[in-house]
Amino acid sequence: MHYYRAHVLVCAGSTCVTSGCHAVKEAILEGIKRHQLEEEIKVVETGCMGFCELGPLVVVYPEGVMYCRVKAEDAAVIVNEHLLKGRIVKQLLYQDPNTRKPVPLMKDLHFLSKQTKIAMRNAGLINPKDIEEYIAGEGYFALAKVLSSMSPEEVILEIKKSGLRGRGGAGFPTGLKWEFTAKARGTQKYVVCNGDEGVPGVFMDRSILEGDPHSVIEAMAIAGYALGADQGYIYVRAEYPLAVEKLRHAINQASEYGLLGENILGSGFNFNVNIRVGAGAFVCGEETALLASIEGRRGEPRPRPPFPANEGLWGKPTLINNVETFSSIPPIILKGGQWYASMGTEKSKGTKVFALTGKINNTGLIEVPMGIPLKEIIFDIGGGIVNNKKLKAVQTGGPTGGFIPAEHINVSMDYESLDELGTQIGSGSLTVLDEDTCVVDLVKFFVQFCHEESCGKCAPCRIGTKRMLEILERITRGEGKEEDIEALEKLCDYIKNTALCGLGQAAPNPVLSMLRYFRPEFEAHVRDKHCPASVCALAEGGVR
Repeated sequence: MHYYRAHVLVCAGSTCVTSGCHAVKEAILEGIKRHQLEEEIKVVETGCMGFCELGPLVVVYPEGVMYCRVKAEDAAVIVNEHLLKGRIVKQLLYQDPNTRKPVPLMKDLHFLSKQTKIAMRNAGLINPKDIEEYIAGEGYFALAKVLSSMSPEEVILEIKKSGLRGRGGAGFPTGLKWEFTAKARGTQKYVVCNGDEGVPGVFMDRSILEGDPHSVIEAMAIAGYALGADQGYIYVRAEYPLAVEKLRHAINQASEYGLLGENILGSGFNFNVNIRVGAGAFVCGEETALLASIEGRRGEPRPRPPFPANEGLWGKPTLINNVETFSSIPPIILKGGQWYASMGTEKSKGTKVFALTGKINNTGLIEVPMGIPLKEIIFDIGGGIVNNKKLKAVQTGGPTGGFIPAEHINVSMDYESLDELGTQIGSGSLTVLDEDTCVVDLVKFFVQFCHEESCGKCAPCRIGTKRMLEILERITRGEGKEEDIEALEKLCDYIKNTALCGLGQAAPNPVLSMLRYFRPEFEAHVRDKHCPASVCALAEGGVR
């Protein structure tokens, strides 16, 4: 084995790709070649490191020095100063937004040091195209463990012990879902990975698929063993071409290494994985619509029951988990369900990946224990509000979520606490709003999104969201009427109780949340023709 004096990790997640990371990598390789350091220094292209706002990111090990917003023209100074002379290039370091001091080491960044990475344990650390790097980090050890020493019932019991809940939005207990599918009648069963990530600003599934595809493949194989399934499908939207490319490469590698296919590791267990690329419809994140799309039909939901555990893909028992859920499985098998359950709260165990966006200094992906106070996320990890503005609220759960107003900033980030506030964790979006944000205008955007993404199958969603949007548009133009508030509340109640699937049932959530916490601001638009945040273009006589 060849040993290198230093490793240079270049983040090549989608965000850093669009920022020019490949040019940076090539320039560093050129500099290394110019100084004849090829035998001493290895350059590795990794998946997303999470700190997306500062990309392209470059980290030099063994020290762990992180350089931010690196351009191709910066490569020469990194090679000449750091790699050749051992001197840190200060002008490329992260600068703390509060102290204005440079932070050389990646481990000392508050954004990263306060995280606990389980689902995203490998993204940003390994080359996702090299299966041996995954194996070197205990990759496929969990699969080997279940095949060699655990019965299917023991595997499911371990997942139930962990308390892991589905990270796609609903938060249903994963172990129970596995158990229901395992007990369902049928000789042919399927395992499906939901990679249809359609919430604006959310990209943790994409990052895992791009940065650690083998973790999902391994977990699907474990699920297949536990349920008695020999076929898996990963459903990924076409907007994620890099994820699809990495997945295809990983599936081929796993097959070559005998970790997929026939008689895996000599156990007699067979399991294959195929990819299905979706056209990109929000409703296809709903499991019955997703299954319809895999079958080649229009992606529309159907009434439940029967649930997919009993009648799923082609009418056969089918397990559906999302990418983040699957990625958490191998460490649970290796370290035990109790280990995972030791993190989080009584009912919300383990960790959750959040996409931190909006008016906050540090944006990107974070993975933190369930139950962490929201204030710690916003001010310790996120670095506070941009330009020291006042925090107005945090919007959670995407277009079908709700608001957490500033007075509830100490709320515990778990399923139950957010449910009490009328919002949800959902798929993990955290959008920070400052004092300049008009929540009425923002809610209009969410309702418009839900209306445009409605599949149109049921009238409550198709027509109800249209009526809500018309009222909100009228209000933000300064043409609101007194009766609009009551009309919106009635519409919300009607849609929530009659829509066919989760998209329609949750579409009123942002409106209800706005009315719960920001009713005076809404009334100011209607009665006073005044937008307190000076955002809406109100009619003549109103104040912007």
